[in-house]
Amino acid sequence: MSQSLTIRRPDDWHLHLRDGAMLAAVLPETARHFARAIIMPNLVPPVVTAAQAAAYRDRILAVLPEGMSFEPLMTLYLTEGTDPADVAAAHASDLVKAVKLYPAGATTNSQSGVRDFGKVQAVLEKMAEIGLPLCVHGEVTASEVDIFDREAVFIDTVLDPLRRRIPGLRVVMEHITTEEGVAYARAGGPDLGATITVHHLIINRNAILAGGIKPHYYCLPVAKREKHRLALRNAATSGEARFFLGTDSAPHPDHLKEHACGCAGCFTATNAMSMLAEVFEQDGALDRLEAFTSLNGPAFYRLPPNEARITLAKGEPVTYPAKIESGAGPVTVFDPGFALHWSVTL
Repeated sequence: MSQSLTIRRPDDWHLHLRDGAMLAAVLPETARHFARAIIMPNLVPPVVTAAQAAAYRDRILAVLPEGMSFEPLMTLYLTEGTDPADVAAAHASDLVKAVKLYPAGATTNSQSGVRDFGKVQAVLEKMAEIGLPLCVHGEVTASEVDIFDREAVFIDTVLDPLRRRIPGLRVVMEHITTEEGVAYARAGGPDLGATITVHHLIINRNAILAGGIKPHYYCLPVAKREKHRLALRNAATSGEARFFLGTDSAPHPDHLKEHACGCAGCFTATNAMSMLAEVFEQDGALDRLEAFTSLNGPAFYRLPPNEARITLAKGEPVTYPAKIESGAGPVTVFDPGFALHWSVTL
């Protein structure tokens, strides 16, 4: 069995860096292994204009540790007041790589999201015209829909009708969590891609609920049944170009995770590549890890793959810190629940 694997340096096509003290603490955890990342715009207030995206990019680069190489790929938060001309100008300047759709109330800091899709039609038509991808948080938020059904209902009632109304719109289904999401992505044609997180490859909903509530496994979209986890594993390890890594690594200080209304999000930036190597080895697919982490995402976003390489080596179990300290409070690193034997040696 191979004890080392060299691949192109990976990218993360869905990442939360937050701002301020939290940004400074977690950015090195991603930049250590990942060359680029699609940066989520759900700050408070959200990043809705090109000027705000440029300012946020500058804040990220200002706290990047010396000697680290990392390119933040900026996005805009889609609101019902988003200006199509501003979006087009941001894309033309090479500043913005995608626009993010949050249905209002779907996840952390999504209050400014879309309620009436008719009000964003002009923006989406402009994006289809210029080839700018729409990154979709694919859940409905209607109270009558069970939280475990939100993704499947979104596909049927929102995403598919939207794509039929605006042919040519390039869409990324972010952090898919269901076999329905996998099936729709596979049938969606070249204008549809899908990201899969590390944690959804590892946990099902039992991890959150069985034996007591475990807040550090609570995320949105919430982890589903085991059959859905297995469908995600099949998709991620398949080598199919439509599936690529988006960790959705989402730091929250422990005091906001561990209380009566805990925040949603799993922080996986620190050990993501070790966990992925373990998963792909378990599924006999180490030869497809590079496609999932380093090739398929750039191809969808029409960017070149990274020329730099990293090497993963297998050996004795790797120890990662249980927490990352930040000025906003400690952040718990995701625990996969099994030993990790692969580490990045660079």
